[in-house]
Order: sequence, then structure tokens, then C-alpha cells
Amino acid sequence: MRTLKISTYLAADLETVKSYLMTPALLNYLVAGLMKFHPIEPNFFPSKWVEGKFSVKMFAFHFLPIGKQIVGIEFPQKFDHWVLRDNGSGSIAKTWDHLIFLESKGGGTRYTDEVSIDAGLFTLPIYIYAFIFYSYRQMRWRKLVNLNFRPLNDQLIE
Repeated sequence: MRTLKISTYLAADLETVKSYLMTPALLNYLVAGLMKFHPIEPNFFPSKWVEGKFSVKMFAFHFLPIGKQIVGIEFPQKFDHWVLRDNGSGSIAKTWDHLIFLESKGGGTRYTDEVSIDAGLFTLPIYIYAFIFYSYRQMRWRKLVNLNFRPLNDQLIE
């Protein structure tokens, strides 16, 4: 098991960041170009995340199937700041325990991804991939905030 933790500063208040984070459409927006998640069970994402398990197919670069994953949404209350947990597992990573921490900081939000990964012999390469994946997601977050969330707003309207 390996744990990765990376943070970024978002120039948007915590409630705004939290509101967009709760929108499942954000998931595919943040990983566009790198991955795509397609819901299996249920066969659609809710309009807002709720606690529960969501089975998804994962596609690298939007077309190359790379397995299935359980997205296990939880909202733990035992932390000092707001937390969303994806207590996931999949066909490759037996453990993909992803915590997102939001903390008000200097008029904006400190956003932290912390993920614990267990994929047996594949743990190290998947850990390296996770570093690239979450760095990319955080870069996309910053870009989205800098664009005042317009690209996602446009996507939600379509």
C-alpha cells in the first residue's frame, strides 16, 4: 500500500468549490483528455453525489478500456474540514481510497487529494500514474476556477 498526498490553492471560496465538487459532471471534466468514466450501475450519475457505490468503466484517453472501478462515495465527519471520500476498488487496484479535503485559506480554498493505493505488484506503477493523474486534475481545477467555471457551466446546460 502506498499513499499519495498533493494539494493546490484554488482562488474560489470553499462553498463554491464544494458545490462544483458535488457535481458528478466535474469528474469527467477534470480528467478530459486523460481518462473517461462511464457509469455502469446505476447506468447514470446522479445530478449531485450522494453516499453510495457507483460502478464505472474506465477508458484511457476516452477510448482505451482499462477496467472497472467502484466509486464509493462517503462524507466522513471525523475531520476538521470538509471531506469527500471515494472508498473505491477495481479490477486493477484492489484499494483506491481517495480523500478530498477542502479548507478555507486566504479568501480561497486549499484543495488536497490523498489516495491510498494497493494493486499488488502493480502498486508502484499505479502510484506513479496516480501522481500524474491527480497533478493533472488539480491543474484542470485551477484552470476551471480561472475561467470562472464557465466550461463546466456550459457542459451542465447542454
